[in-house]
Amino acid sequence: AAVRDYLRLKLVAEPNEIFAVVFLDNQHQVLAFEPLFQGTVDQTSVYPRVVVQRALALNASALILAHQHPSGTTEPSAADRAITERLKSALATVDVRVLDHFIVGKGSPYSFAESGLL
Repeated sequence: AAVRDYLRLKLVAEPNEIFAVVFLDNQHQVLAFEPLFQGTVDQTSVYPRVVVQRALALNASALILAHQHPSGTTEPSAADRAITERLKSALATVDVRVLDHFIVGKGSPYSFAESGLL
C-alpha cells in the first residue's frame, strides 16, 4: 500500500505520460525511484535496453514499473501489457525480477500483479 500511495503522489498530477521505475535490492529495499521516459498526453515510448542498463548500474535485484494515464483511466491498454512482457523478458536475462506494474490515474492505481498479469 505504501508503494501504491507513493507512486500515486509522484505521478497523478503529471500532464503527460511518465514511465517510472522503482529499483530494489535483494531485500526489496528501495535503491532509487527514477522517471525514465516522458511522453505525450496518451502515450510514451519505453526502451527495455535503458531499463536494463539502469537496473545493472544500480545493482538492482528487482523492480516495480509504474506509469500514469493523464486521462484518469487505470485500465491497461494492449500496449501496456505488451511493454510489461517485453520488460519482464529483457530483465529476466540479467536476473532482475519485475514485481509489479502500477498504472496511476483517478482512484486507486491498477496493479498488474494483483490482477494476475505478472
